[in-house]
Amino acid sequence: MAKDLLFEIGAEEIPAGFMPNILGQLKQLAETKLNDAHLPFESIATYGTPRRLALIVKGLADTSAEISERHKGPSASIAYDADGNATKAAIGFARGKGLDVTDLVVEDGYIYAETKTAGVPAKDIVTDMLPQLITGLNFPKSMHWGNLDAKFVRPVRWLVALLDEDVIPVEFATVKSGNVTRGHRFLGADEITIKNAASYVDTLKENFVMVDQDARRELISKQLHDIAASKNASIVWDDDLLEEINYLVEWPTALCGGFEESYLALPDAAIITPMKDHQRYFPLVDQDGKLLPMFLTVRNGSDHSIEVVQAGNERVLRARLDDAKFFFNEDRKKPLIDRQDGLTKIVFQEGLGNLADKTERLLKLGRVFGEECGLHEDAAVVLERATELAKTDLTTGMVTEFTELQGVMGKEYALLDGESSEVAEAIFEQYLPRFAGDVLPQTEAGKVLSIIDKVDNIVATFSRGLIPTGSQDPYALRRQTIGILNILLGSEWNISLRPIFKASMELLNVPAEKQDELLGQVEAFFTLRLKNIFLDREVPYHLIDFVLLNENVTVKNANDLIKALLRNRIDKDIELIQAYMRIYNLIKNVKYKCVQEELFKSEAEITLFKKAKEIEKTISCLKEFKINSESIIKIINLPSTLVPSINKFFEDVMVMDKDEEIKNNRLQLLCLAYKPMAIIGDISALK
Repeated sequence: MAKDLLFEIGAEEIPAGFMPNILGQLKQLAETKLNDAHLPFESIATYGTPRRLALIVKGLADTSAEISERHKGPSASIAYDADGNATKAAIGFARGKGLDVTDLVVEDGYIYAETKTAGVPAKDIVTDMLPQLITGLNFPKSMHWGNLDAKFVRPVRWLVALLDEDVIPVEFATVKSGNVTRGHRFLGADEITIKNAASYVDTLKENFVMVDQDARRELISKQLHDIAASKNASIVWDDDLLEEINYLVEWPTALCGGFEESYLALPDAAIITPMKDHQRYFPLVDQDGKLLPMFLTVRNGSDHSIEVVQAGNERVLRARLDDAKFFFNEDRKKPLIDRQDGLTKIVFQEGLGNLADKTERLLKLGRVFGEECGLHEDAAVVLERATELAKTDLTTGMVTEFTELQGVMGKEYALLDGESSEVAEAIFEQYLPRFAGDVLPQTEAGKVLSIIDKVDNIVATFSRGLIPTGSQDPYALRRQTIGILNILLGSEWNISLRPIFKASMELLNVPAEKQDELLGQVEAFFTLRLKNIFLDREVPYHLIDFVLLNENVTVKNANDLIKALLRNRIDKDIELIQAYMRIYNLIKNVKYKCVQEELFKSEAEITLFKKAKEIEKTISCLKEFKINSESIIKIINLPSTLVPSINKFFEDVMVMDKDEEIKNNRLQLLCLAYKPMAIIGDISALK
């Protein structure tokens, strides 16, 4: 008879941001262990609130399935002697499988043992499994408590483990399992008995705990939109904020609060940021998108005395907005351009000067980048001014108090100072993208400023030996690198970052003898991030290596080549790969100089030379492997046109001739023939 399993881990309030990943881990771990134990089940569901993680497995079989296995042993000639008697080899093999030698069978010249393992009771399996579920979870941060060696995301306070109505014995950190859980911290009972696994969700609901996070999320969203509709307003929606709130409450009740209209004189960002990032409020706007003096929030409780809760939230927000108003008015006493001196008081990184020094580096780095990408003169002027002002908002009281507003207030203050909208936008865009999925800079100056700012951060940090390892990345260098790559992938700039890296190292006064090593480290870091971007797009790994092993390929070229290779899968052309691999193996350590036609001894050499020169003319417009998107398809098709000539060459010509001069000339010819493949990628990745 099928049974239901309930496992609940009760703890102190778990950080909301951790919950989705933890619940996913819990489900996957349970599913894996049940499958490994061959214990059938109908479904697995995980539930989570701030105080609990729960697992419910429905339709769990009474016992695991009987396992039949077939084991291959030694050959029959070894297992039996000439008279057909079992040898020590056969006897030992049978004994090892728990069988008599007479149970062995002979097939295809080998002996086999067939074993059957009886099913194990579900109770025994889950008794072993449940402690492993606790210890098998990984968290961004774990805690120790008391004098215990055990660690968990937060201190564990109770455990519930039921197979239908039977308690499964589990112990963790001196806490023993039972059938008693806890309701809402303020509204529910301190101790609630769960009769059986099937009644868990309903029993908790009776005690003001909506344990199903999906149902809770849907209810919160409905409540918020219903209130907004009643106010003839729209919500400044944020899915991430909804997800965070969902794991902050067990019994959600939405409410609407307000604040004085006088605060609307502040920039919208100065109002919205305290609301969303500090108080977890949803701002409201009118039908024209204008901010209203109202907000929505969610209470962890019922609607009892809801007006008191509303007043409390309004009071807290008012204090935040008073701070914002004060800092804004103080900041407006001095324009951004006059705040440059303040940058000398803010350290950039240890041993690497202050933000005034960084600004000077960015000005010079911007000019280098502008020359590389051919930045328009108007955009260059905007870039110069935006760079001068880029970091000045970090000296303002508003950004000091609300650090999330860096760049945002820079834009606002720049506009109020009379700077152009292009300059203001570039100041804001320097920090884009701020997180995965964030928007990219849209203006030319903003793109350049964002890239050079991140390059300076990355090279500076690498120069101090602080290269990210494993999960450790305190300076968010991976995120910044991915940001740079995504900007380049979305632009028309077909440029190499190498000159930018070198210029950055010079500006950071990296010793000359260390620059090559540092350059290699930075480029390898960028290449790995680009590889991961392509892997996320489900590009075959060997195609990625094929393109990226070419150290001269640009980000844009790499993207264009990958797209073209996915349409023309030359990696599946065995004849082509074999032909170019033969060339590669001979010339991988040979540097191309020139081919001397007068040294040719066969028609195959002449033919290959003529064909290769024709292709060279086709690609003569390309410099340093900078392939444009228009010619990429034609470029991809070029190598195959040489394959017949290459094959004929290898049939008729002995490359390693006794005459050193002839041998070297033939190697030079092969170098010439390999050029169209070298432009695309490194053939060794396809072998």
